[in-house]
Parts: sequence; structure tokens; C-alpha cells
Amino acid sequence: MSHTVTVSHNFETAHRLPHLSGKCENLHGHSWWAEITVTAPALAAGTVVEFGEFKKLIRQWIDTHLDHGTMLGPGDPLLPVLRAEGCKVYEVEGWPTVENVAALLAGTASRALDHLVRAPGAYVSRVRVTETHVNAATWEAPCPAVAPA
Repeated sequence: MSHTVTVSHNFETAHRLPHLSGKCENLHGHSWWAEITVTAPALAAGTVVEFGEFKKLIRQWIDTHLDHGTMLGPGDPLLPVLRAEGCKVYEVEGWPTVENVAALLAGTASRALDHLVRAPGAYVSRVRVTETHVNAATWEAPCPAVAPA
């Protein structure tokens, strides 16, 4: 048996995917939604992780780095142009696909979790990122090793 909690947050961010053919080559924006799930094998003091602090760290990171900004891939020629104009730009490893954004937020949430009181064995198990009402990607952690009984 395990227990899970999920924190959601939305943000407005532009991106472009010039390495793909089609309309996503163009700079465009979405109203993104992120759902971050933490799983623990047992509760500590009745919780997996305290919602308030976890939400605060996740939302602060997203609002600081992504919200009302632009996500671009490494080497995108728009990076220096937008930075020179003082725009908020976040460089996503690979490219800012919805799949890579889910992985980015999984790493960010895991680092945030490291700083919080949580149930023993609690970990970020799932991140679902929705970029439109019909497009989403899910990152899932591999199942943790179970200690022999």
C-alpha cells in the first residue's frame, strides 16, 4: 500500500519547437497546467508531505522561471535576442516539448522535496503537464526498490 498527494499549478508560457516541422516551429503560448504527485509507502504524522510548504516551493519556482516568460531550446537563435530585450527566458534542456517540461518539473519538485519534512521514502512519482485541453505528457518515476521483508 502507498499514499499519494498531488499539487497543481497553472502558468502562462510561450515556447517554440523549431526542430519539428509544423506550426509549433513558431513562437506561441499556452496556458499550462502541472500536476505533481508525491508518493510514500506510509504516512508520517498523518501526511506524505505538508501541502503548504510543498506548494509554496513549486509555485515559487514556476512563477519565477516560467510564468509569463518564454521557454526555448539550447542554441535557439531567439535566446540572445529575447535576453537582450530583458525578456524572461528559460532554456530547457533538449527542447521545451511538453514531455521535457514534465521531466523538468519532476526534477524541480524532487529538489524541493529534499528540503521538506516528509514521510520516509516519499518521492516525486508522477508529473502530468497539460499544454492545451487536448495535449498532455506524463513523467513517471520508476518504481522504487522494495526492501526484502
